[in-house]
Amino acid sequence: MKQADLFRRRLLGKVVIVGVGNILRGDDGLGPMLVERLKAKVRAVCINAGSALENYLGKIVKAQPDTVLLIDAVHLGLEPGAYEMLETAEIEQAGLSTHDISPRLLLDLLGMRIKGKILLLGVQPQQLGLGDGLSWRIRETLHELEQRIVGALI
Repeated sequence: MKQADLFRRRLLGKVVIVGVGNILRGDDGLGPMLVERLKAKVRAVCINAGSALENYLGKIVKAQPDTVLLIDAVHLGLEPGAYEMLETAEIEQAGLSTHDISPRLLLDLLGMRIKGKILLLGVQPQQLGLGDGLSWRIRETLHELEQRIVGALI
C-alpha cells in the first residue's frame, strides 16, 4: 500500500490528531510541532498534548472521534525518520514510548471511553537530548508527514 493511501484509508470519519512529546528534547518534539502545523490546514481536532497526554484524555473523549491519531517519537528499531502507523494491539505489545507514563495504560483508558479506533504514528528519533532541537532527518520526516496528513484530510 502506498504511503498516501495508508493515510487516506486509516484517517476516517471525525479525526482527532494528538501530538505527544517534549519540544525541548530533540526529536521528541516532532509530535507537538507537527500538530501545530496541521491546526489550520486540516478538518480535524488537533491537540498539542506536549508530554502530558493524560491531561487531554477528557478533551479527546469529548470530541467523540471515529479515529484518534497519536503522533510521537517512539523506539521502532528503524533508521531515524522512519515511521509506522500502529494500531492499538501493536502499540500495547511493543512498549515503544520515549515517555515515563505507560502508553498501554493511557490507551486502555482512552479505549474504554471512545468507540473509535486509536492509531499511533510513531517516528524513530535520532536524538533526544535536552536542547538538541530536531535533527535534519526528523525535519524532513515532519515535512513529509505534514503533506501526507493534509492530503488525506482536506
